[in-house]
Amino acid sequence: MVQWYARTLIDYLIAAGGILLVMVLVYYGLTRLGLRREAATGYALIMPWLLGLVIWTAYPIGASLYYSFTDFNGLQPPHWVGLSNYQRLLAPNSYFWPSLRMTLLYGALSLPIGLALSLAVAMLLARDVRGIGFWRTMFYIPAVIPTVATIILWIWLLSTDGLVNQVLSPFYRLVGMQRPSWFTDPRYALPGLIIMSLWGVFGANTVILLAGLKNIPHHLYEAVEIDGGGAWAKFRYVTLPMVSPTLFYTLVLGVIAAVKTFEPGVFIRLPRATGTFLQVLVYQYAFGTRALMGLASALSWIMLIIIALLTLLVFRTSALWVYYEGERRR
Repeated sequence: MVQWYARTLIDYLIAAGGILLVMVLVYYGLTRLGLRREAATGYALIMPWLLGLVIWTAYPIGASLYYSFTDFNGLQPPHWVGLSNYQRLLAPNSYFWPSLRMTLLYGALSLPIGLALSLAVAMLLARDVRGIGFWRTMFYIPAVIPTVATIILWIWLLSTDGLVNQVLSPFYRLVGMQRPSWFTDPRYALPGLIIMSLWGVFGANTVILLAGLKNIPHHLYEAVEIDGGGAWAKFRYVTLPMVSPTLFYTLVLGVIAAVKTFEPGVFIRLPRATGTFLQVLVYQYAFGTRALMGLASALSWIMLIIIALLTLLVFRTSALWVYYEGERRR
């Protein structure tokens, strides 16, 4: 063990020395080319970040694009197959389609419901009442619980004999309905996942929206009161327009996060007829028994296109509902 630590420490020292040498070479090279010493120092200092960007971000992106056109298992050299991976994914009987449907439905339903509830919770937490700091802390605590622990908790809550079904038993008897098996029955898997996703209401979105609400000038509400407006008028004509840039920000992040949903699909065994999340499908292709890295890379690029199109749609429609103070409406 000591020998392993010593070898690791030596590797770290060699890497650090190499980076320092590159920084020195960049500095002297740029000064020889006539660049000012302050500018050369700046370029030399950002060199470790640039190296990390190229090695751990740019290269994997380029490599995944190349592998998406190959038959590659990670061990043997990749074999060029052209568009075969994309054609296989987009074939009518491909498992990609139920997974795409599952991912898009999950995002289309959980995202607006989650944002509406986050805004409602943020409005409650924006009130100036005694002990509000305690309540803000209590509402944020669920966000710091590890995701795996949260999923295990919801598997227990939504099991056939779980707490949710026991509480709703009178309602089931009233409508003549059996206790649903939320995650194993294809009819209830998506609603179960959406219910579980609402746990995220008490998290970062609420905090971000709370910050947006606290920045609304109070005199705007006073102006509505002078005009005889009530609570709905304050929300309709002040709160919603003023917080719309924050909603836009959280919506863009939510769209990306919804398409990249991963943990629930890994730790919950969903029925095959339901499909799974696209990100989970990438994992299964890449690290399954057949290690289809080329297919996983192709699916990753399809996901990138889906995220880009959805984000572009949000940006295109933002002019209709996002209000920026001081900007003249065209």
